[in-house]
Amino acid sequence: MFQLTATPASALSDEPVHIRATGLPPLQLVTLAASLKDEKGHLYRSKAFYRADEAGELDLKQAPAVGGDYVGVHPMGLFWSMKPDRPFGRLLKRDVNSPFLVTLDLYDSVCSHDSATAQPRASQVVQRWFLSPGTQRVPIREGRVRGALFLPPGEGPFPGIVDMFGGLGGLIEFRASLLAAHGFAVLALAYFAYEDLPKLLREVDLEYFEEAANLLLAHPKIRGPGIGVLSVSKGAEIGLAMACFLKQVVATVCINGPTALYDFPFRYRGLVMSPIPSFLERMQVHVSGAVSLLHYRGDPREKLNQRSVFPIEKAQGQILFIIGEDDQSTNSKEYAKQALEQLKSHGRSNGRMLLYPGAGHLLEPPYAPLCYASRIYPVSALLNNPISVSYNYSLSQPLLWGGDPAAHAAAQEHAWGEIQKFFRLHLTQTRSQL
Repeated sequence: MFQLTATPASALSDEPVHIRATGLPPLQLVTLAASLKDEKGHLYRSKAFYRADEAGELDLKQAPAVGGDYVGVHPMGLFWSMKPDRPFGRLLKRDVNSPFLVTLDLYDSVCSHDSATAQPRASQVVQRWFLSPGTQRVPIREGRVRGALFLPPGEGPFPGIVDMFGGLGGLIEFRASLLAAHGFAVLALAYFAYEDLPKLLREVDLEYFEEAANLLLAHPKIRGPGIGVLSVSKGAEIGLAMACFLKQVVATVCINGPTALYDFPFRYRGLVMSPIPSFLERMQVHVSGAVSLLHYRGDPREKLNQRSVFPIEKAQGQILFIIGEDDQSTNSKEYAKQALEQLKSHGRSNGRMLLYPGAGHLLEPPYAPLCYASRIYPVSALLNNPISVSYNYSLSQPLLWGGDPAAHAAAQEHAWGEIQKFFRLHLTQTRSQL
């Protein structure tokens, strides 16, 4: 009798699942498929073909997929290889209070998703959570600051982190809630297109982010004297600015972001910086129809653009650049190299870079599917912002992010562990420096 088991059947989404099948005919070719629907009802799915062993068993920890959406031994391949039925979809968890439900199906032959008549011989539903039991979600609406603070169970104090995403806007919480499960107090910070914040990102006002940092540090469950920042894409640009100008920030992770100012003016107290110009005519259209922004930004090494480069040598804390070498949106590897050279030229050694071959721009927590290209939806008004050339293109054209699925998945799993180690090291050390 065919049996399919997935252990644990309910777990955090960054935990691996052990998938096994038993009761198969010896050496039987089978199909394993995974599917889920996001909160808008959009379908994501994957499949892989396997051969049972001589005992009629299949263990994804040892058995290689012989075809399908991946090949080789990949115990979590069914999760990270899922692709959207709707072109250019990006899987995002909006409500962290509920899980994604992943249905695993076992078929006794090689079959495709188009085989509407095929019926699975066994099925299993797996719950993938983003909020651990006991974690507290506190909506933040203090002063100008808008977001959600995730506090681990217990009295604390906990290392505090501000978590920011990029051009999508709004409030994205799933990374902050997952990180809280590992003992960090994390403020998922919105900075435009959310509640009463500006609908469009017209400038970067660092005083808003300073207010957020001070708010987090003032919380009785936050361990001082400094906080961390976790940021990606446009958020990583802002995160680096926080590291340069805010003494409260002692540990910063920048995932695939620039190290100079682009797209929008920057201001902090009396300082005003203008962005490096971009060149719309340098955008390239991929065969998929998605637009690559990799080559259209001006070079920060040019003399006229130096005034828009962040003074990274002023950063007092530690900085970790996490770089996908197949980033098709931002020349993130070159930017990080320039930043490290800038530090070195000032006798500083407080920065380092993690390079991931084959990884794309949107590095997420482990086992999330690769998003190769997507629209920066639903904040469509952002695309009509006349101040920013970079966002002033047709909504019908998605952005190209890049990445090879297997390499990207390996990068996500490794980087997630490195991020936690980095913050534990540098946010825990600050306590002994008091």
